[in-house]
Amino acid sequence: MRYGAQMSDRRCPCGSGEVLSACCGRYLTGSGEGRRAPTAESLMRSRFTAFALGDEAHLLATWHPDTRPVQCPPDPDVRWLHLRIDEVVDGSPFHTTGTVAFTAVFRDSDGRGEMHERSRFERIDGAWFYLDGVHAG
Repeated sequence: MRYGAQMSDRRCPCGSGEVLSACCGRYLTGSGEGRRAPTAESLMRSRFTAFALGDEAHLLATWHPDTRPVQCPPDPDVRWLHLRIDEVVDGSPFHTTGTVAFTAVFRDSDGRGEMHERSRFERIDGAWFYLDGVHAG
């Protein structure tokens, strides 16, 4: 299912400052165009956006086959507010692996919180996949 015109004109949840259709919307699998993200960082941003929009299809499609869960339904009690990229190591179109450290700000029943993670990505046949992540502090 594609997102509607109203949604494509809103700012992308990943915090890039771009509108959704010009940013992560082009990579989303369940609600966007499903293009391949060219870098580990762009995949990380699209996955945050998928969490924010509830696009489980994109999360599963971009999860590495060796670590992919059967399902990852969005938590209706968590609202993802914004993303900050803290560090990027490799992950360009010329690499096969990359690491992206980020802080994701959310709101849940306990109030506002932050999740810090260092995520690992692997490129297989030209497509980036989320491999795993380690939560920090």
